[in-house]
Amino acid sequence: MQQAIIHLDMDAFFASVEQVDDPRLVGQPVIVGGSPERGVVCACSYEARAYGVHSAMAMAKALKLCPAALVRPVRKERYRQVSRQIFTIFSEFTDRVEPLSIDEAFLDVTGCERLLGAPLEIARTIIARVKQETGLTVSAGVAANKFLAKLASSRCKPAGLLELKPEQVDAYLLPLPIEALWGVGPKTAGQLHQHGVRTVADLRKLARSTLENRLGQLGGTLYELCRGMDEREVISASEPQSIGAEETFAVDLLAEADLNRELLQLATQVTRRVRRSGRSGRTLQLKIKYADFSQVSRSATFDRGEDSTETVYQTAKRLLHIHRHPQRPIRLLGLYLSDFQVADTGQQELFGKEPGRNRSLDAALDSLQERFGAAGATRATLIRGGASTNGRKQPR
Repeated sequence: MQQAIIHLDMDAFFASVEQVDDPRLVGQPVIVGGSPERGVVCACSYEARAYGVHSAMAMAKALKLCPAALVRPVRKERYRQVSRQIFTIFSEFTDRVEPLSIDEAFLDVTGCERLLGAPLEIARTIIARVKQETGLTVSAGVAANKFLAKLASSRCKPAGLLELKPEQVDAYLLPLPIEALWGVGPKTAGQLHQHGVRTVADLRKLARSTLENRLGQLGGTLYELCRGMDEREVISASEPQSIGAEETFAVDLLAEADLNRELLQLATQVTRRVRRSGRSGRTLQLKIKYADFSQVSRSATFDRGEDSTETVYQTAKRLLHIHRHPQRPIRLLGLYLSDFQVADTGQQELFGKEPGRNRSLDAALDSLQERFGAAGATRATLIRGGASTNGRKQPR
């Protein structure tokens, strides 16, 4: 059975809530943000966007571009209240709802046709319900996978509805600029332009090996996306909000080399599971339990979502070095990634050496372990002899 995915994205959410709550703002350029002197734009109405205003812009610059803008303070609790109302509507159509943010979600409606109608009709009904119950508009994309559904919704905003059927994908996708693909930001796009790659059609001419050599794991992802392929599943809100692993040692460990080897093992397990989920995590937590059963937890936040084994391992090593008591034996270590986002949304150098190398290694090990099991391939560091690799208890 072919998947049926709907991507729903509220239109100018914060600003639209302000317009609904105060009808005098309807049709006016509205900016939601901080003080005019030092604040930034959190959101703006489409009327303000027409002047070049956008989110994350300095308020002072926004007001120069649009002096007539009506500025409203951020009301977080009000936006959360409306968001809960909207997501309640979503959940009435399927239990497979994946929130991406306070105002955006994927819905998997595969197999719902007999009860609710065709996917396009389901999306149309949801749009009508949201408008009727909140006064807000939402744009919807319908397709066979998450990438195409999100692409469709972004191309029909505001208040639009677009379905991409399988036979329509190439005609729609190939003429698009490469910036339309996830993972292609300004820097990567500029470097691709230098090699004559400007459209999705241009990108499709490159072999997978060429893209993977230049971009690592992102290269393989782009090879699939430019063909309209995306196998990631919709992960419902009931899925775990963190992914982690713990190891209780048969013998308490003190030597730094042994502890680092354990951290690498944990980082490998956790990041592989995160990559398989199609997500990346911005927050890493390290758990340390000493021989006397006392424990501490410390965390670090990445600038962007991470799923790289090497990055997670090096960050965990730094946390352990800074926060552990060097004279106290350790009986358990744990690593957890959370604060998830869709993978490969950050920027990456096209010909960067280490990120590409690390991602290529991760992708190769993932592929081998999928084929031959967890013991089929591993990092050399993990098969060297040492106290931490012998007599382990089972991971918790």
